[in-house]
Amino acid sequence: MNTQITYRQIGNEFSAAVIDLILPIQQEEFKVNVDLAAQPDLQAIEQYYQQSGGNFWGAFQGEQLVGTIALIAYQAGGGAIRKMFVRKEFRGKEWGIGQALLETLMTYAAQQRIRHLYLGTVSVLQAAMRFYEKNGFEQIPAETLPPAFPRMPADNIFYHRAL
Repeated sequence: MNTQITYRQIGNEFSAAVIDLILPIQQEEFKVNVDLAAQPDLQAIEQYYQQSGGNFWGAFQGEQLVGTIALIAYQAGGGAIRKMFVRKEFRGKEWGIGQALLETLMTYAAQQRIRHLYLGTVSVLQAAMRFYEKNGFEQIPAETLPPAFPRMPADNIFYHRAL
């Protein structure tokens, strides 16, 4: 892990920086058909993530936000991973940002007695899919998701990991 990177919980005061990080990755880099209107959580981080017992974390190089990950605690014992994004020039094992963010989330989830993590992604994000699989997530059919799982319309691939 690169020592130039710091990790911390973030809230609504970082909404603009989160939007500036995530939207270009979704829309420009990966051509995912999603806009800000479909993601109201980005402008209300504390309400969507923290009030339910989840959280939102940022990876920073100095004051620049270079990565994010979020957890929705949607039911007792169940959590949904959301908003896992790392700025392109900060990806890869040499930085270790994605791994550190995921480990931060999983440690927090275990402390909150969340025993099952689920996530949705889109099939175009092949590197993300390999990353989750390397970290013990197993791909599952959409119909096996818990009924309370908060699905995103663009997601077409789903994963689960027991903690």
